[in-house]
Parts: sequence; structure tokens; C-alpha cells
Amino acid sequence: MRGSITVLLLTTAVSSVLTAEAPRPRGVGPEFAKFYKGTGQFTCVSNPSIKLDASRVNDDYCDCPDGSDEPGTSACSYLSSLSPSFPSDASIENTSFALPGYYCKNKGHQPSYISFLSVNDGVCDYDLCCDGSDEWEHVGGLVCEDKCKAIGKEWKKQDELRQKALGAAGKKRKELVSESSRLRQEVESRIHSLKTQIEASEIKVKAAEVALADVEKRERGKVVKNPTKASRVNVLAGLAKDRIEELRESLIEVREQRDSSRERVKELEALLTTFKEEYNPNFNDEGVKRAVRSWEEYAARDKPADADAAHDRDLDEISKPDTETGAIQWADWEGTDDSDIDVLYKIEEYLPKPVRDWVDQKLRDLRTILVDNGVLAASRDSGSESQAVVTARNAIKTAQDELKRDNDQLKTHHEDLDKNYGPDDVFRAMKGQRVTKDSGEYTYELSWLEKTKQKSKKGGSETGMGNFVRVDSIMVDDEVPPDGKGLGSGQRIALRYENGQHCWNGPSRSTLVVLGCAEKDEIWKIVEEEKCVYRMEVGTPAVCEGSLNGNGQAAVGRDEL
Repeated sequence: MRGSITVLLLTTAVSSVLTAEAPRPRGVGPEFAKFYKGTGQFTCVSNPSIKLDASRVNDDYCDCPDGSDEPGTSACSYLSSLSPSFPSDASIENTSFALPGYYCKNKGHQPSYISFLSVNDGVCDYDLCCDGSDEWEHVGGLVCEDKCKAIGKEWKKQDELRQKALGAAGKKRKELVSESSRLRQEVESRIHSLKTQIEASEIKVKAAEVALADVEKRERGKVVKNPTKASRVNVLAGLAKDRIEELRESLIEVREQRDSSRERVKELEALLTTFKEEYNPNFNDEGVKRAVRSWEEYAARDKPADADAAHDRDLDEISKPDTETGAIQWADWEGTDDSDIDVLYKIEEYLPKPVRDWVDQKLRDLRTILVDNGVLAASRDSGSESQAVVTARNAIKTAQDELKRDNDQLKTHHEDLDKNYGPDDVFRAMKGQRVTKDSGEYTYELSWLEKTKQKSKKGGSETGMGNFVRVDSIMVDDEVPPDGKGLGSGQRIALRYENGQHCWNGPSRSTLVVLGCAEKDEIWKIVEEEKCVYRMEVGTPAVCEGSLNGNGQAAVGRDEL
């Protein structure tokens, strides 16, 4: 009796274990196992109203509109958007795939899904299905061996390198964020100091305006006599003085030319005399004989008298300035005589200084009152302002220029604080730094937040590909190559550079710089998507952390590296 009970318990336990570990149908992932637990009947995942016999699962015939009855075959692959369209019953809803694909366990590596189109297509897809289970039908005798152990080992090795690179990139990004924070604090500190300077400059301008008003008031109160005009004799004396000086300078110049000519003539005569004495008369050269005869005739003529020393002394005396000879006292003729009005103005010179100062101040006050009330016209000195007024006006202009300069700087710094420098202000620390890459016939250069340009390796000038406009974000869906230099999929930060050099018969050049996570700044790829419209993929540690922020900016997640 006890033995029968033991056998019954073992049978029950084995049945329970077998039921718990019942294998999932081929191609079903663990997250969808709950839909395939029934043993007698199967319900289509997205269409619960359709129920099938469990034997029709993976029978290589598509019964469910969502393809859920064929998780391990390609029978329902026509539901893929990549497959040709087939007529379908419009009354049936949910005709898209309920499953993400064929599930590869990939023991020793990472499980993944592969498209139903790739199931039993005669190709070993080791990049997604390293265990070869997608080719279970062995089409054409194909056998895809399980390579998950080797691939998993290599993947783990590369993953360690990626994680190491990600850690280094994260560290560099923290340094950039720290530097950006420091630079931002400098701008904020400068704004604070500028506000203080502007307050002081405004006070300085107001003080200068008050000082100018006081100076102008004092100048209006001055009693200024009209300038006397020179007489005709004075004018003629001035003209005569200028003319005599001109003639004196001309005389000196002519004498210098005369003395130079005399010396030259003496030198030429000496040369010809030597020639006549030393030439060979037996040498039958008519040209030489004719020159000798001409010299003899010239020497036989009467020579002008030598320079008269007395005459030269007279010329020396005439050439001296009048200030040395004292022949004419020009100051006596150029001065002006005091008029009766001038004498009247000199009366106060005979008064005691206290009285003179009192009278002078009273006259100034009286004139100021008369000028302010329009009784007298303001005094003018030859149509120009006095030096005191000019100095006061210059002081105002200097103070106003300083105030304007401070206000302009304050506006620039405020605009800088409001500018979008990306998540955590990280690009502030990178502004102006350059990254270059040789590609084909050109060398490309990215200047962070400034400009992009290209230059031919054969020489010539640089071509501007765009000037920085703003930080943006875009969606990408790219495969990441084994070296990790790719954008991956998701939202990525992008920098827009526009209004570059005009393209012949086209638009102005522009560049979209899409950023991916990398350990160092590096241009990965440059593509001309349209005429003079470029796309540049760049790796940088600046986008290796963070997530989409409230402004719609995105930083790359950790999975990219």
C-alpha cells in the first residue's frame, strides 16, 4: 500500500514538472508565452474572437490575421510592410503583426528577434540569430551551426571596451559641464559689475551736463569787446613782409645754382685742357681734331670776369633775414593801435583789486540776466565756442560713449545667457574649438557654435559651409557599426549651420551637424544630401549623458557606445 502511494506521488510530481517546463512553440518569446499555454485551443493574440485548434500553431499556414499562429514559420511574412500586398478581408481588424518577429534564444549571448521574412530563407543570420535556429528547416541542406558562445565572448569583450569608453566620455562631459558653469558664472559676474559701472556712468553724464550748463552760463556773462580790424597800412605791411621773404629765399636758391654751375664749368675746362695737351696729333681722327679745334676757339674767347667778392658780400647781406639786420621793424607796422573803446576797457586796471573783482562780477551777473531775458545777444568769439565750453562738451561725449559701451556689453552678455548652449550649457565650454577631417579631395572643419567650412587639398581659398544658427534635435534610425562610430536610433542633438557661401546656380550652403556619443571630438562622416546641403555626423563626449529635456533637446543615451 505504501509503495503504491509513493509511485502515485512521483508520477504526480513528474507530471507537474513537465507541465511547468512545457516548451514554448518555436519562435515565441518569453513575454508572449502566456498566449500559448493552452493545450487544446489557441486564441489569436490580437483577435480574441478567432479560436483555433492548438495543432494549427506553426503548421506553416497563416490562420490568424495578426500572424500569431505562425511564430516559428514565414507563413505570415506577407504581413510585413516589406512584403508585397495581398488582398485581405476588410471586415477583419488587426491585420498587422502581433509578434515582433521570430524569437532566437541565442544561449551564451543575447536573445533577439528576427524578421519573419528571414525564417528559413537559406541564409544564416548570425548578427541577430547566432544560434542558427531561424534555419531549422535546413533549406537546400543548409546547416547554421550555433556560434553564440564565440560571438557572445567577443561581444562581452567589445562591451567592456564600450563601457570603458563610455566612462571616459562621461568623465570628459562632466569636465565640460564644470567648465561651462564656470564660464557662465563669469558672464553673470560681468553683468553685475557692468550694472554698477552703468550706474556710475549715468551719474557721470549728469554731472558733465550740469558742468556744461554752468560753463555756458559763465560764458554768456562775459563782457567781450569786438575785435579790432587791422588798417590798410597794416595789411600792406603784412603782404610786403611775405613778398620780401619770398624774394630773399629765391635769391639764396639762385646763388646756390650759380656757384654749382661755376664749379662744373671749371671741372669741364680742366678736362678739355688735359685732353688737348695729351692727345696724339698724328692720330688721323677727324672727330678728335674737330673737338680740339673747337676747344681752342672757346679758350680764345674773352672770359667773363671772375666773381666779385664785394658783390658777393652785398648779396650775403641782402640774404639775411630782417630780424638780423634790423632794416625794417615789421612789428611796428603790423600791430594795431588802441581805440578809444580799448582805453575804456582798461579803466578797471586803475581800480583796487577788491573793487575791480566786485565790479567784474556785477557786470557778469547783469549781462547774464540780460542775455537770458533776450535783451542782449549771447557773445560770440569769431563764430566759435570758447575752450572751456569745448572741454565741457568733450567731457559729456566721453561719458556718454562710456555709458553706451557699457550698455552694449550688458546687452551682449544678457543675450549670451539666454542663448541655448545645449543640455547643461555644455557647448559653452566648446565654443570656438575646431575639429577637422580629410575626406576625398577636401579637408572639412567644424568650429563649434561658429562655422563649418571645407578646403581643397589642391589649394585655393576656403569655402564656408554655414554659420551657426541654433541647437536643434532630430530623430535618427541608423545602424551602429562595430567600431561604435554611428548615431544609432532615437533622438539626437543637432547643430544647424546656415547662410554659408553661395553655391553657383544653387542655394547658400548649409550644414546639419548631428551629434553622437564618443570618447573624443571626431567627424565621422560628411554627406552632401542635396546640392550644397551637407550633413555631418560628429562624435563628442558632450552628448554622452542626459535625456530629452523640456526644450526638446536630446542627449544620447548610454546604449549608443
